[in-house]
Amino acid sequence: MPPAADPAGAKPSRREQILAAAAELFARHGFHGVGIDDIGSAVGISGPALYRHFRSKDAMLGEMLTSISEVLLTGGQARVSPVADPDVTLGELVRFHVDFALDNPALITVQERNLGNLTDPDRRKVRALQRRYVETWVEVIVAAVPEVTEPTARAAAHAVFGLINSTPHSRHLDRDQMADLLTGMALSALVHTPAAQPSLQPRLSGR
Repeated sequence: MPPAADPAGAKPSRREQILAAAAELFARHGFHGVGIDDIGSAVGISGPALYRHFRSKDAMLGEMLTSISEVLLTGGQARVSPVADPDVTLGELVRFHVDFALDNPALITVQERNLGNLTDPDRRKVRALQRRYVETWVEVIVAAVPEVTEPTARAAAHAVFGLINSTPHSRHLDRDQMADLLTGMALSALVHTPAAQPSLQPRLSGR
């Protein structure tokens, strides 16, 4: 994933800078609306010099979307424990995805719009990672909201992703206010999934 400078103060590598610039440009102009020269100009090098880091623009997009999917899966799995309170775990999982979406709006936009532009091997890899991430959510939703079936939990997870991932288009609140709003809305939506237990609502929405 194309990160900013890490907390220790280390600067992103040239490769990471290129991916970050490409993500911003792809989000703003679309994958097909951005050329190699545009990306090179954004990081202060010539377009052809990018080929020292990536073999093609397609490879750049593939690494970008694969990295996003890996980060989400790893982060989601890290918040799931078989001995943890499922209500707490659900809240942590929602907050994790909200934080990712708010902190990486360009990446979220690229992910939403450009899956079809991946090469077949990259698309299969990203799809597999995304399915595993969804199943992490399904496991937690079923544990936290009894009587909800797995298919319903799966549909609910996708619906909540749609809600949270719409954040690149929202600029009405500051970052923390938006995080609280989205977290509360997502949890409320999950709690009110058909067959959910109403008694869970105060415990979840109060977190």
